[in-house]
Amino acid sequence: MKILVTGAAGFIGSNLSGRLLAQGHEVIGIDDLNDYYDVNLKKARLARLTSQSNFLDVRADISDNKTIMEVFAEHKPTHVVNLAAQAGVRYSLENPWSYTQSNINGFLSILEAARAHPVEHLVFASSSSVYGANKNMPFSTHNSAEHPVSLYAATKKANEMMAHNYAHLFGIPSSGLRFFTVYGPWGRPDMALFLFAKAIIEQRPIDVFNYGKMQRDVTYVDDIVGGILSLLQMPPAVDENWNPENPDPSTSGVAPYRILNIGNSKSEELMRYIEVLEEKIGRTTQKNMLPLQEGDVPATWADVSDLTNLTGYKPNTPIEVGISNFVDWYVDFYNVKL
Repeated sequence: MKILVTGAAGFIGSNLSGRLLAQGHEVIGIDDLNDYYDVNLKKARLARLTSQSNFLDVRADISDNKTIMEVFAEHKPTHVVNLAAQAGVRYSLENPWSYTQSNINGFLSILEAARAHPVEHLVFASSSSVYGANKNMPFSTHNSAEHPVSLYAATKKANEMMAHNYAHLFGIPSSGLRFFTVYGPWGRPDMALFLFAKAIIEQRPIDVFNYGKMQRDVTYVDDIVGGILSLLQMPPAVDENWNPENPDPSTSGVAPYRILNIGNSKSEELMRYIEVLEEKIGRTTQKNMLPLQEGDVPATWADVSDLTNLTGYKPNTPIEVGISNFVDWYVDFYNVKL
């Protein structure tokens, strides 16, 4: 395959690109290396890819529709995995415009390019945050996700609707994956595990929101990548059993379209997550117990049965393994001693 991966210098994008290259596929990696977080970390991820002959490094912002169209026209990818986005629930309260620019305008650039230069399958990142105020757990794609509680979540829900529209009008086979709290080596510095590890190693207190009463379906990055790979060569078709009088939001009777959860199918207590991290690092830390932040949700838990039934794949890395691997990477990458 010739796969175009947007956000190739990102956490998930770089890991996915590496796996695709190892399998012998050609990867066109797009990233603008923006400064939302440490650019040096992004460059280090990218350096693992650019040394390989089957990787093409393209420096571009996906909202630059002219450049994106030119990339599609010149390189004609067979598959697209759109992972580029302005991430972060809390940051969307501070800088909302960056979310519409990247997540809405940027995704529209990808859709328009795929319309002009058809691909076999478009896989795009959605988020567990779209479930918002929904408390019917485990979260199922067959249930409502109409009440997002952050702008970030709203843009991801908009991506799903945009993809359905283009799948319906222009026949672009599209699969949206709702990621559940991804963690692991090469992770983002704004994510909880990274923040906690850095603070504990530096012997500083950590902020624990919702007074520690948080539950998260945390998913190891290799499991996320494995799920994408299992799905990539399985484009959706129009669902012939779809009932317009009782419409299933996860599929469509008028478009080659599907939405799937990808998570660890287990909800972990935040305090247990921190405990495992402290055990690995070898020290405990002071905890500042704080209320739930605006835009956040107290619990997530993924029903991944549709993904498993479709592909046979099921994420299953326990947090003890995933957190240990993350700390080992962190210590090595930042050259710190425990």
